[in-house]
Amino acid sequence: MDNNLTYTQTGDYLVPNLALDGSETRPLGKYGRMRREYLQKERPVLWNSLILTGKLYPHLQEIDETAERRLEDLMPKLAAEAGATEDLKARDPMKWVGLMNNCKAQAEEMILAELVYN
Repeated sequence: MDNNLTYTQTGDYLVPNLALDGSETRPLGKYGRMRREYLQKERPVLWNSLILTGKLYPHLQEIDETAERRLEDLMPKLAAEAGATEDLKARDPMKWVGLMNNCKAQAEEMILAELVYN
C-alpha cells in the first residue's frame, strides 16, 4: 500500500486525498468489461483493493489484451481440429460458419474460465 497518502481533516475524521490517475483513455474491450463486472459483483474486496491502489484499469486492460491474444491463438487450432478448412468454406459455407461459431464458443468458454472468472 502507498504510504505517501495525505489526509484532510473533516470534522472528527481524516479523509484520504485520493485522485484518479486519468492517464489511460483507451476503452476496455469485451473481456475487460466482463472482468470488471465479475470483480465488482463476486470479489468486492479485490475490487476495492484494485480501485484504492489505482491498479484496476491496468489489471482490466491486461486481462482484455491477454484474452484477445488467447482467442487469436486458439481459433486456428480449434478450427483445424473441427475440420473448418478453406476447402469446406468454398464447398459448404453454412457448415463452415457453423463450425467456426462452435470453435469461437469453445474458445470463449476456455478464456472465461481461465482469465475472466478466475
